[in-house]
Amino acid sequence: MAKFLANEVRNSENFIHTFECESDNELATSIAMFMKSNGYTLLEGNVMNATYEKGNRTMRLLFGAFVKYYKISVDVQNGKANIGSASAGFSGGLIGVNQVKKEVLRISNELEKL
Repeated sequence: MAKFLANEVRNSENFIHTFECESDNELATSIAMFMKSNGYTLLEGNVMNATYEKGNRTMRLLFGAFVKYYKISVDVQNGKANIGSASAGFSGGLIGVNQVKKEVLRISNELEKL
């Protein structure tokens, strides 16, 4: 099981966490399970280099910030997880941009508990 060690970078758009784990695949699998348990689906890639999506993009474009939509990229290398927003949230206006930033920070905080 992966264990959180430290933050290398952390801001409202992305973060890099360092973990103690036996292999990068173990870390990537733990993150994939976390993302799935939080309602995200794998959009493209594999567990080591993935893009996850939550919500409906079309509905977000039609109704803006009233509909949640997040697209998160995950890259795992050398015991480090680089995770950030793959979508700026502009389709939801200023409120949508802030929603995306808050979601990235929420994910960062939750992954510290691994």
